[in-house]
Amino acid sequence: MSALLSVTDITVRFGGVEAVSNVSFDVQDGELLGFIGPNGAGKTTMMRVITGLVMPTLGTVCLEDRDLGGLPVFRRVQQGLGLAQQIVRPFNSFSTLDNVALAAGQRHTARPMRALFSFLRAQERAKAHELLKLVGIGHVADAMPPSLPLGYRKRLELARALALEPRLLLLDEPLAGLNQTEATALADTIADLNKRGLAMILIEHNLSEVMRICPRLVVQDNGRKIGDGPAQSVMSDPLVRAAYLGTGEQD
Repeated sequence: MSALLSVTDITVRFGGVEAVSNVSFDVQDGELLGFIGPNGAGKTTMMRVITGLVMPTLGTVCLEDRDLGGLPVFRRVQQGLGLAQQIVRPFNSFSTLDNVALAAGQRHTARPMRALFSFLRAQERAKAHELLKLVGIGHVADAMPPSLPLGYRKRLELARALALEPRLLLLDEPLAGLNQTEATALADTIADLNKRGLAMILIEHNLSEVMRICPRLVVQDNGRKIGDGPAQSVMSDPLVRAAYLGTGEQD
């Protein structure tokens, strides 16, 4: 069975700096993969390669056996790739519900003329209500994003990404800025979504939560892949422990 996502021999050079060096990994359908590494490891660059924000110097990215090379971000989204950003930037003049409904209606907004003559919003708003409940903030559907605490805004970002009906969702440090109680609750939500069959790549620095919910890890350091496999086995590797933790002991 072919992988849902195949990243093959990706190298990214910025001038004389090699930010990613010959990295390959796969993501299977329905998998929750933790993608970790210390600051400066090249994780963000790899994420941007997958989403199309950065074109690799060498290598390929395939989603369901389709080469995404040369496709802009919106085309990759149409192919089934989703992204929940670390820095949440909702439309502050829209309610929480309408932020998600706008994403749910992307098939209308893809073509300007079609959007101009589309006035019915009931279906998209109903879908948005369901998604907000799914991520645990259905009770604040009418709230404006600036009034929401960070934990709720993170869940709003997740709901907006889900509204695009991705086959694979990239989560860019969703737990950043949250206290441990909030981080654990959001990690539980992510795990529940995965149990529903959604494949995800979780890029995250909160190692305890990554280890708790991700069966498999890929570890990158200084642009190179240094670990790939079952979470406990990978984190027992001395090279990974030294690079990621900076000590001989696991936190």
